[in-house]
Amino acid sequence: MDRGIEMQQRQPFLGGQMFQQDLLSDKRVLITGGGTGLGRAMAEKFLQLGASVFICGRRGDVLTQACEELAGATGGRIKSAVCDVRDRESVEQMVERLWADGAPNVLVNNAAGNFIARTEELSPRAWEAVIGIVLSGTIHATLACAKRWIASGDSATVLNISTTYAAAGTGSAFVVPSAVAKAGVQALTTSLAVEWGPRGLRFNGIAPGPIPTQGAFSRLLPRQDLEEQAIRRNPMRRFGTVAEFANLAAFVISDGCPYLNGETIIMDGGAWLLGASGFGFLDEVLTDEDWHALRPKKQGTGDR
Repeated sequence: MDRGIEMQQRQPFLGGQMFQQDLLSDKRVLITGGGTGLGRAMAEKFLQLGASVFICGRRGDVLTQACEELAGATGGRIKSAVCDVRDRESVEQMVERLWADGAPNVLVNNAAGNFIARTEELSPRAWEAVIGIVLSGTIHATLACAKRWIASGDSATVLNISTTYAAAGTGSAFVVPSAVAKAGVQALTTSLAVEWGPRGLRFNGIAPGPIPTQGAFSRLLPRQDLEEQAIRRNPMRRFGTVAEFANLAAFVISDGCPYLNGETIIMDGGAWLLGASGFGFLDEVLTDEDWHALRPKKQGTGDR
């Protein structure tokens, strides 16, 4: 069993129903990296609250399965498209097709790639993969949507999924490509909140701490002892849950507090107050052999 899934099963159920069922009935939401992990969790919550959802990602089979399962579970309207957010033209084509079906009024930039590694051992392609997905992908999707919203005079909301080490401004050892890329996303969030706020566009972010999800969680905390140390470093003595995260995302994209603009909400149980460079402790517990075994492989990046 994937350890991210196992961790979810060990968690108490938290983040239950807290909204009216039609909270997002007027929302059409595009989620990048929406087929798995946090992206899929947001898609499910938004569907439960009445939104229409469009998800994209690089793996068609994963997207198809997610759409079938989420439509069956919620009765909501969800569609998907294969799209590599690193490719600007691919994003433009996807957004053009989406607009023809009905313009979204929410964009969630969730697609991400990350892995732990000694920075001096990273290849140029490893850097390019993470920065391409996280920073360039966010820019491509944001510009493709925002140019259309501005041209039509429509109001809309953008939610960028960040990290604690970006939101706190510390960066983090051993995940440096992600730290660099997420810092750029953070700057994009605050800059466009000011520049495009007068155009009716608001930009916010969520910076989650560790939340067990399939695949991505195990790449970042690949051993049981690392999970246990991360829990000990958290004042709440646990990890977050996808339900808690999805509830927060639903609130941020809703019209419940439209005065919220340019903010990134850190949701990590207070762990960042002890030091936001979340992976800095790894050099104390990993041996040279461990680092060799953890060298990123081609499949080491992907949706959140």
